[in-house]
Amino acid sequence: MEIIIFAVIIVFVFTYNQTIKPNKFVKDNEMYILMLKEKDYDFYVYSKYGDAVEPNQLFMTRLRNSLCIFAVILILFISQLSFINLVVALVVGFIMYKQQYISLKSFYKKHLNKIDQLLPYYLKSLEILAQNYTIPVALSRSIEDAPIIFKKGLEEMVSKIDAGDSSIDPYMEFSKQYPVKDSMRMMRLLYRLGLGEQKNKYEQLLVFSKSVSSLQNKAREMKYKGRLANMEKRTMVMLVVTGGGTMIILLMSMMMLFGV
Repeated sequence: MEIIIFAVIIVFVFTYNQTIKPNKFVKDNEMYILMLKEKDYDFYVYSKYGDAVEPNQLFMTRLRNSLCIFAVILILFISQLSFINLVVALVVGFIMYKQQYISLKSFYKKHLNKIDQLLPYYLKSLEILAQNYTIPVALSRSIEDAPIIFKKGLEEMVSKIDAGDSSIDPYMEFSKQYPVKDSMRMMRLLYRLGLGEQKNKYEQLLVFSKSVSSLQNKAREMKYKGRLANMEKRTMVMLVVTGGGTMIILLMSMMMLFGV
């Protein structure tokens, strides 16, 4: 224990004197550290917090906290350190590391319908812009009024297109980054619309518009079904509570009647 305390003091002194610079180490190796981040982590962060939280900073805090937990457990077991204790420390640290990601994913699944509804309404506004501009320009102009959850992905997609990438890859990367319902299919349609000749643009826009309208109808239907299910659940709870209350009152009345 004395050795641990001494080591902590030494590390603190070196850090205080800037002999050891943890922040510089993290900054220099941030690119490699962020490779540990799940591919859909940013999407889940934006779906819950919008642009109020920066995903990379949140991930670094998450990683730091899990490492601290691992270190604390290791210190507690230092006097009787064994392979089993080391495995326990690693498992607890890993659980703490994954806990935030699981929580974010759970939030997304809980609000899945609401988040899925953002895409068709965004595409509708994009469709209006596409009537007067090319697809890359329409995408660029749509960013300002786009749902917060899509903004970073749209900026990256537009940047790749402006850099000369005329393939479908920027569109597919966006759909993978934001795996909301029908995003991949709609991105393919959008890419084809961008490839079309100006003389055929009206027909292609009509096809795209019908797809967007169909998507909006599905979103409204899901929203209605969600509300209906919620009302049915509340009605069932009220019936159970009312029935249970009635049974208790009848039972109490019978007990009083028979003097039990």
